[in-house]
Amino acid sequence: MHICEFAKTTPEKPAIIMGGSGETVTYKQLDDRSNQGAQYFRAQGLRLGDHIALLMENNPRFFEICWAAQRAGLYYTAISSRLTVEEAAYIINDCGAKIFITSAYKSELAKELIPHIPNVETRLMTDGVIPGYDSFEEAVGAFPATPIEDECEGADMLYSSGTTGRPKGIKPTEIGNPLGTMDNLYNIVKNRYSIDDQSVYLSPAPTYHAAPLRYNMRVQRFGATCILMEHFDAEEYLKLVEKYNVTHSQLVPTMFVRMLKLPEEVRHRYDVSSLGVAIHAAAPCPEKVKREMMEWWGPILYEYYGGTEGNGYCAVTPDEWLAHPGTVGRALVGIVHILDEEGNELPTGETGAIYFSDGKDFSYHNDPERTAQSYNDQGWSTLGDVGYLDEDGFLYLTDRQSYMIISGGVNIYPQEIEDLLLTHPKVYDAAVIGVPNEEFGEEVKAVIQPVDMKLAGDDLEAELIEFCRTNISHVKCPRSVDFEAELPRHPTGKLYKRLLKDKYWGEKKSRIV
Repeated sequence: MHICEFAKTTPEKPAIIMGGSGETVTYKQLDDRSNQGAQYFRAQGLRLGDHIALLMENNPRFFEICWAAQRAGLYYTAISSRLTVEEAAYIINDCGAKIFITSAYKSELAKELIPHIPNVETRLMTDGVIPGYDSFEEAVGAFPATPIEDECEGADMLYSSGTTGRPKGIKPTEIGNPLGTMDNLYNIVKNRYSIDDQSVYLSPAPTYHAAPLRYNMRVQRFGATCILMEHFDAEEYLKLVEKYNVTHSQLVPTMFVRMLKLPEEVRHRYDVSSLGVAIHAAAPCPEKVKREMMEWWGPILYEYYGGTEGNGYCAVTPDEWLAHPGTVGRALVGIVHILDEEGNELPTGETGAIYFSDGKDFSYHNDPERTAQSYNDQGWSTLGDVGYLDEDGFLYLTDRQSYMIISGGVNIYPQEIEDLLLTHPKVYDAAVIGVPNEEFGEEVKAVIQPVDMKLAGDDLEAELIEFCRTNISHVKCPRSVDFEAELPRHPTGKLYKRLLKDKYWGEKKSRIV
């Protein structure tokens, strides 16, 4: 299925409604504007497998751009609107984008980016322009709303931070397929979550993330309506569920926590009975939070586990989770294997590295070494997580090999932060770990060995946090800093982060919240 079908059968039906402004994009408008965008891309010389990048807030033009690239057989990279100039420029340059599209809302960042992206041939801006950018609406609006002659399926190429500190593009192998080709996620959305043309899907997260981007586009392949929140607000979310009779939604556990913290009278002010499926992922949900949400909304919480890489997908229904509390589900895509450090498969109940076989292949753009590290000799791939399987084949996560931190559903890799802190003149050694946080699951903490322990204290803590905020995205920055006279390192230089984490996680059975 494809949006072009619904442009014919239900042209005036809303494909997208912005939750705050109420701006609506119908299926005919989405089809016409994405056709114009595809025509524009072809006129600029972009062909199958070429690349564009976009950086913007949740914006009604976002999916018009994605669909234009998708039907033109292009790779498109959506970039976090929270990144610094240097972080965003790295991704734009690394992916090889020929066209970069942003919004007037991000004008300050867009202006600073110009000298850092010299290989970009064209810079466009929605909702207004600044010097150095052309109007997206004017550029695309000059082209016909008819399909290009060589329509085919493109693909997103999203970036995931790496242990080296630099994010890496995850390059799908499926590109150039005939328009309307089904994929694993389409079939999961259809069969697991019963999405159809009568569904109303509420999307409260930033659309540059993999799940919101991919799920909204799959929902639109069914002719359903997507409600996009410009920013998440707990009460506003409940208000939108009632207003639009929302049937499906996808959230992260932090959003559950914020809704549960609303005053009782606010929580029950809105009718959420239309909700039949609430999907959650990105970070494991604490059992207590999940049970409280099901007591409120009923047994409608569907959880899944997977990565941007798409190499495997586990899912669990509400009833299955109640029978196997804490699980992230059984494999729907790929086969799960638990391996020890020598690569041997472990029996049921024993903890080891999680690998997927028979799933989907992926590669990291411009990084064959990291790609190779993600696969074993049998061709099975891993996301770097640790866990075990129970006797019924349900997967449980217990830790992460890579020490990745998931805070509020955002993946944060410590290496980049540690590398930055080590450049500070008052820092001798640095470790960055995730520690428990009731609202966000985990939060970022830096453990510092200063050049002189006499410097340790509140002033240096504030100085180091501000140093990080000046140089990297705020979401990655430590929320607190502790000081140690010496960090636990092996004589070879290896840092024993487990010893540091144990201090903060205590006897918790899982190092993932």
